Amino acid sequence: MTEASVVAGAGGALALRGVLDYRSGPQLREDGRELIRASAEQALVLDCSGVEKSSSVGLSLLLAFMRDANRAGKTLSIRGLPAEMHDIAQVSGLVELLPLQP
Repeated sequence: MTEASVVAGAGGALALRGVLDYRSGPQLREDGRELIRASAEQALVLDCSGVEKSSSVGLSLLLAFMRDANRAGKTLSIRGLPAEMHDIAQVSGLVELLPLQP
């Protein structure tokens, strides 16, 4: 399994990768907040296609990143949400809140 990370790419792209759980969550939270704050782009896209496995921590991170973007006056959309995370969001009633790209 890949070590979890969130990294910035070109043009407001962010990539979330690896295993999202209670061990990786706190560091990802801090790293994501900093990347969102530091980005010069107003529209950010978080690509989750590199997520290998996720507990509810993954959804908590998505919601936190959305708040961070909002506080910074930026928008954040999500693409490549793995089926496992989508299922958790569906059961939790969060699918409607997530700005998912088709």
